[in-house]
Amino acid sequence: MKYLGLMSGTSLDGIDAALVEIEGDPLNGVVWSLLAFRSRPFTGEERARLAGLIEAGSARDLCLVHADLGEAFADAALQLLAETDTPPGAVAAIGSHGQTLWHEPPSARRRGATLQLGDPATIAERTGIPVVSDLRARDVAAGGHGAPLVCFADRLLLAHPTEGRAVQNLGGMGNVTWVPPRRGARHELLAFDTGPANALIDAAVELATSGAETYDRDGGRAAAGHVDVELLSELMDHPFFRTPPPRSTGREVFGRPYVRALADRRAPADAQGWADLIATLTAFTARSIGDAYRRWVLPRGVTDVVLVGGGARNPVLAGMIASELAPVPVVGGGAIGMDVDAREAVGFALLAWAFQNAVAGNEVGATGAAGPRLLGSYTPGKGLA
Repeated sequence: MKYLGLMSGTSLDGIDAALVEIEGDPLNGVVWSLLAFRSRPFTGEERARLAGLIEAGSARDLCLVHADLGEAFADAALQLLAETDTPPGAVAAIGSHGQTLWHEPPSARRRGATLQLGDPATIAERTGIPVVSDLRARDVAAGGHGAPLVCFADRLLLAHPTEGRAVQNLGGMGNVTWVPPRRGARHELLAFDTGPANALIDAAVELATSGAETYDRDGGRAAAGHVDVELLSELMDHPFFRTPPPRSTGREVFGRPYVRALADRRAPADAQGWADLIATLTAFTARSIGDAYRRWVLPRGVTDVVLVGGGARNPVLAGMIASELAPVPVVGGGAIGMDVDAREAVGFALLAWAFQNAVAGNEVGATGAAGPRLLGSYTPGKGLA
């Protein structure tokens, strides 16, 4: 059966859409293939609306953006289907993650909360395909972090036959999945947020260019800068990095306001000052990943680290991560047959499959939920399909 995954998440880059063929069953195993993948970038106006909504939006803004994002997600799905000559009726379901507006991890004082936008009713109405959405909420209601969720797909899709493997995602935030070997004794999967990935770098580039650029293309600005070792040490003193898994974070902690406050305090005077700050934030991302691995991942045994997500295309960031993790090999997603950008959209297609097959989609050891849960809310396609 074909499933379509839609993903935006904590990134403000755009919408990823993946069309996936999934066969098999929960008891006998799953066979999958990626049929097509495309990214639909957000326009400058869309990105500005989302950033403004996160920082200081009204109830009206929230309502309108929710509906408009539903239209954008539907458009991304329909374009992918048109490009592959796939009739909507051939797709069993769409797994739509939506755009994370706010994510509040659980604490000792209260349970967590999470909110993703992108109206599933609009997606179902425009495509005629059933939609499985709001995939994080049930895990959060059960006391979990609601993240990371793609680790469910990592176990099924990316496990090494005999060795432990780490999959490091570099989206807005960074997260790692330690995937146990496919064969041998059953091991508990480990997955958690490592901290910021592209979010701080992108925000600094936007501020440095007054919005003319939205990311550090090929790491060029970081390469032109010098890492401020003292500032890097200060940034690594954030209490998040001492928190053991399960843990999660988002732009509420490591987002544009964080960078703006940092820039106001450090006051980069010129292009070189901004390059130095971007280099330091890039090193901060790499160091936070290295620190997390040394504490919790490498002791489990890691044959290689696979970089996926948009940040994997930044050679400066990838090089810094490789230095942090040496001598463990750091490879791109192509080494295991996975488009570096497609992993999360594929993962949410698989979560739609899990919903329809009554399979729990959360890895309790990763999210900290009270137990396995069927994830998602169901919106029928046209004709109550």
